[in-house]
Amino acid sequence: MVTPTKPPTRRERLAAGSTRAAAGTAGYLDDRLGLGRWLRPNLRKLFPSHWSFLLGEFALYAFVFLVLTGTFLTFFYQATPEAAFASVTELSLEVRGGLLMRQLHHWSATVFVLSIVLHLLRVFFTGAFRKPRELTWMLGVTLFALVLFESFLGFSLPADQVGFTGLRQADGLLLSIPLIGTYLSAFAFGGGFPGDAIGRLFVAHVLLVPGILLAIVPLHALVLTWRQKHTERRARDSDERRVSGGPFFPYFALKQGITSLGTFAVISALATFVLVNPVWQAGPYQPGAVPPMAQPFWYSGVLDGLLRLMPAWDLGPVNLGLLVPLLVLGGFFTLLLLYPYLERRLTGDRRVHHLNDRPSQAPVRTAVGVAVVTFFTVVWAATWFSAPAKGYSPLLTVSPETLTIVTYGLRVAVFVLPALAFAITLAICRRRGRA
Repeated sequence: MVTPTKPPTRRERLAAGSTRAAAGTAGYLDDRLGLGRWLRPNLRKLFPSHWSFLLGEFALYAFVFLVLTGTFLTFFYQATPEAAFASVTELSLEVRGGLLMRQLHHWSATVFVLSIVLHLLRVFFTGAFRKPRELTWMLGVTLFALVLFESFLGFSLPADQVGFTGLRQADGLLLSIPLIGTYLSAFAFGGGFPGDAIGRLFVAHVLLVPGILLAIVPLHALVLTWRQKHTERRARDSDERRVSGGPFFPYFALKQGITSLGTFAVISALATFVLVNPVWQAGPYQPGAVPPMAQPFWYSGVLDGLLRLMPAWDLGPVNLGLLVPLLVLGGFFTLLLLYPYLERRLTGDRRVHHLNDRPSQAPVRTAVGVAVVTFFTVVWAATWFSAPAKGYSPLLTVSPETLTIVTYGLRVAVFVLPALAFAITLAICRRRGRA
């Protein structure tokens, strides 16, 4: 006797049809593109579980937000000296949601830079740049330098008094370079300052630098990382030849989804409640006007701090007060770019490394990193202090006499504190290493 079966419901028929359609689509694509052979092993690729490995993902999702909001802003921005400031002001005050989009763009850039700095510090202090990841490290350092340059370009685009004051300072730095400074300035501005600054800034900010970033970011964050075994935290049962962690799907994919939503939520909250760079208050750029006082952003404060601490020395026609800060930053990025090879040369370690070091296991590297961070913190501190000025609110307001004392104190501290931080960190790491 045959037991009668209940006819399928509409929901069951829809689910069965969707399953057949999905299977048919997957089979169609697999027959023509071979996606199945590529997806099966990659979906099972293992990724580490510690939260610090997500710092690069924070930067990646902030970059996505940057591209989306920047695309919106280009619809309203007019890249001409006469209309640039007016278009930014109109976008901020007249276009519905325009100020919010500007704020989103700004905070995306801030989170992007901050995430890159923290990610760079994690990779450095754990030794994750060693063989076979030297190329990944060099691309990351290049990405860091390009992002700082891109942020400076974007800050100058509104053509307000504050933005163009920083641009005028950059022109002075170019002119301080011996022999080729005048040529570099003429090339950058199309003649004497400001020249055709707006048009060139716009092309560089919207096309040139983003084009390079769009090539480097996937190569650094996806291609090389995916092709190589991921670094792992050193544990008691860890092994250079073993791979541990959770599979990309569903474990790491779920974490990526949560990370992306969290990044977008934080940026959106900052953009909604924290006002930055109200260009309509500063007014458009007026040649010859007294430069306004302004607190530099934290990621541009290092150069500003170096310029404040460096005495106004001249060596013949060479202005050392402007040239030395440029040489310091140029030397820093050069050493940072080549550091994996410098450490390999000094230590003689040419082995392949997949396990991260604890900072105490590399005392000299950790001490050097802490000393460099201390140096730039002292330099950045030079921007925290200022004498009272109308319409300017520095972090710490002091009298002109106190400001002179603070400046001389920081000039001493920029040499003493990094050396002291190096010695203390080295001693602590060596003691922990023997424990």
